[in-house]
Amino acid sequence: MNTIASSTHILMIPSYNTGKKLQETVQEALEHWSPVWVIIDASTDGSDQPIVEMAKENPNLTVIQLQKNVGKGGAIFEGITQAQQAGYTHVLTMDADGQHPAHLIPTFMNKSLESPKSMILGKPIFGEDAPALRVNGRKVSNWLANLETLWQGIGDSLYGFRVYPISPLHKIMANNHWMRRYDFDPEAVVRLCWAGVKPINIDAPVKYFSIEEGGISHFNYLRDNTLLTGMHIRLMFGFALRLPKLLFKITI
Repeated sequence: MNTIASSTHILMIPSYNTGKKLQETVQEALEHWSPVWVIIDASTDGSDQPIVEMAKENPNLTVIQLQKNVGKGGAIFEGITQAQQAGYTHVLTMDADGQHPAHLIPTFMNKSLESPKSMILGKPIFGEDAPALRVNGRKVSNWLANLETLWQGIGDSLYGFRVYPISPLHKIMANNHWMRRYDFDPEAVVRLCWAGVKPINIDAPVKYFSIEEGGISHFNYLRDNTLLTGMHIRLMFGFALRLPKLLFKITI
C-alpha cells in the first residue's frame, strides 16, 4: 500500500448507486495510491455508507457527498474544484464499478509526473466479456474525436481511466455548462486537445461484470447516444471555427 500521500496527484472516483462494487474499487485503489477521493453523486442505494465508515479509519480516503445528482461530469467538476483549492494539480479519474485496472494506477500517475503538461489516456483492451455493441459503437465516437482534433492521437475518447491536469480542465468546465454527464469523457479530451494539452495513451484492460457478479451500468443506449450525438455536433461546429488555429499549431 502507498503510505505517503501525494501532494500533487489525487485519485478521484465518482459514484452513483454502484452497489457493492464501490467498496471493492475503493479498497483496490487505496492499495495503489493515496489520497483517494470518492464523490458520492446523491446515491440512494446505501453504497456510500461503507465508504463513509472506511474514511473514518483511513486518513488517505475522503468522501464528498452531493445532495443532488449532477452526473459523472458534474461530480468530477465538484471534485476538481475542491481539489484545486486544496493545492492538487492532477487528477486520475476512475470508475466506481470495478471496470478499470487499479494495478495500473502507479503507472499512469508516474507517466503524468514525467509529463505534467499532458493528459494520460487509458486505451482499453477488451476481453471476451465486453458487449460487442459497446465495443463497436465507440468506434464512431473515437473517429469523430480524432477528426475534431485533427488526429492529435486520442486512443479512445470514452474510456474514463485517465490523468488530467486540473487547471486547464477546470477552466474549460467552468466556462462550459455541458460535460456534466455521459458526455464528459469525450468532450473533455477534445477540448483539452484544443487547449494544447497533448494526449499520451497507455493500454489498459477493461472488465465487464455480470449482474450476478455485482455489475451495474447506468448507460442508456437511446438517451446517452443522443447526448453523444448532440455533443459531437457542437464539437464539429467548434472544430470548424478553430480549424485555422489547429492547422497553424500543427505546421509550426
